[in-house]
Parts: sequence; C-alpha cells; structure tokens
Amino acid sequence: MDINARTYTVETPEESNINKADRRLDIWLSNQIPELSRSRIQNLITQGNVKVNGETCTSKKIAVKTGYRIQITLPEIQPTTLQPETIPLDILYEDDALIIINKPAGLVVHPAAGHPDGTLVNALLAHCPLAEIGGVQRPGIVHRLDKDTTGAIAIAKTDAAHQNLQAQLKAKTARREYLGIVYGIPNTETGTIDLPIGRHPTDRKKMAVVSVEKGGRPAITHWKIQERLGNYCLIHYQLETGRTHQIRVHTAEIKHPIVGDPIYSSNRSIGVNLTGQALHAWRLKLQHPVSGELIEAIAPLPDEFNKLLKILRLRANIS
Repeated sequence: MDINARTYTVETPEESNINKADRRLDIWLSNQIPELSRSRIQNLITQGNVKVNGETCTSKKIAVKTGYRIQITLPEIQPTTLQPETIPLDILYEDDALIIINKPAGLVVHPAAGHPDGTLVNALLAHCPLAEIGGVQRPGIVHRLDKDTTGAIAIAKTDAAHQNLQAQLKAKTARREYLGIVYGIPNTETGTIDLPIGRHPTDRKKMAVVSVEKGGRPAITHWKIQERLGNYCLIHYQLETGRTHQIRVHTAEIKHPIVGDPIYSSNRSIGVNLTGQALHAWRLKLQHPVSGELIEAIAPLPDEFNKLLKILRLRANIS
C-alpha cells in the first residue's frame, strides 16, 4: 500500500486470499486502512473520491476481486465555520493531543439538524483547538454520546490523535463502560446482546434491531448486574461496538429498557424527574495516541442518577 498525505492506493491480493465475508468494497477497504473508519470510507465512496482501476466508483457494495487497483483521494479539509461558545466544561483529562469531558445531560455533542449551536463542539472551540479531520460540523469528534446520556467522551485535538483514537475504537482496544438503571431484573447475572442495529423501518428518529440483510450493522453489548433495586437494577455495560442508541435499543429488545428513556421505555413513571435516561458513560480506557500510556477516565455519576439510586434503594429496603 502506497500512502502520501492525501491519497491511499491499495491493490487486491489473489482472490483466494480475500475472505468472502469481507469482499464488499467498504468493508475490505476499512480492513486494509485501519486509520479510516468504515463510515468515513463509505462517505468517500458516495462522494466520488474512490477509483477502482481508474474509474470512479460510487457503490460501497461492489465485490472486491483480484487485480483491482483502488485509489482513495481525501478531499481538502474545509475550515470550520462553527462559532466558539462559552459553555462550562467538566474536564476529566486534557493534554496537547486530546481532551476527555464529562458530558451533562441535555448537551448535544455536535451541530446537526435542529441543533445548529450550543453544542459540546461549540464549547470546545472556545477552549482549545480541535482536529479538523472530523469534518466541518464534527471537528475532533471520535465517538458520540446521545444528547441525554451523560459521562466520559474523548475528543481529539490533532488529526494524528483523531486517526489513532478511531483506530483504537475499531480494533476494540479502547474500552467504554456504562452504568444504567433498568426496569425489571434479568434472569441471569451477566449476558451478551449480539443483535444488529439499523434505522427503524417506519420511525426515522429511532433505531431498532434490524437484520444485516436489511441494512443493520453488527452490534454487541456485554452486561452485568451491579445491584438489585426491587423491581429495578443497576447494570454495568461494556460496548464492543458503538452503534447509535446501542445500549438503549438492546436493553429495550430484551424487555429491560433504561429508566427514563423517552423513546424506548414507553415513558413509564418512576416518581423522579430526570433530565434524560438513566444511562451514564462511567469509564473510558484508551491508550494515549502519542505516548501509548494507558489513560483511564472515570466520570462521577450525575446528581440525578445518584438521587434515583437513593430513592430506589430506599424503596427496595422498605418493601
């Protein structure tokens, strides 16, 4: 593979060396170039930035065959037009390469439809430089948290750090752990939910369990009961993948939705006013993108989460 600053050129091996499950263009390229995420490669394909044997290819689904010469051209990075905003930040870790924030409920991570400003990105731009490689609307963003999910989120300050951290997430060497309060008590102490997730077929604001054949993407969530709280329980989650709404969709699918989730838990009353769902990105472990040193950032539970735990513990003891 020949690489320069803006172009990747790869040639396919003998067809017998190409795994049948990995023949699709976007999957094969993401396996060959770990510093580019599969979603970014898909965007590059649809934008006409990928050529196969000299011809522009806009289909991510073509099957890779022997003798292909594939060239990816990265478009010039456009400077962000987002405005810095003075919004308080709870910083868990920071140096010249990255920053880890304890995100509160209600704060959108980056501008999008319906949220043009007042986001975490706007706040960060007022605090420090961010990697441009994330794009005009998402500079520095390596992974995301839902608007009403609290906790640790890492943001890259440099392009090199961004590529390194995304590669860690893809290789599953970065570890993301969550705490959530759910309705009911699972039948086992631990478990793994391995169900693909995609856009809901009728409600475009929701995600759902969708077969891979119908566009779903593999999603794996490991869980363990931390504490029983009457007809509720505190569960520790570890993500193996990072799909949109992954924990929320998976827990709802096994009939133990997150307490307070306005989309996936039917708004069941619990007698406590919550800003968002009771789901918190508690611990983030990763290797420093420059030094390789292990970084562990722990985000303290928000006051609302602690209040809910206190009330449920009291109810459980009374009953």
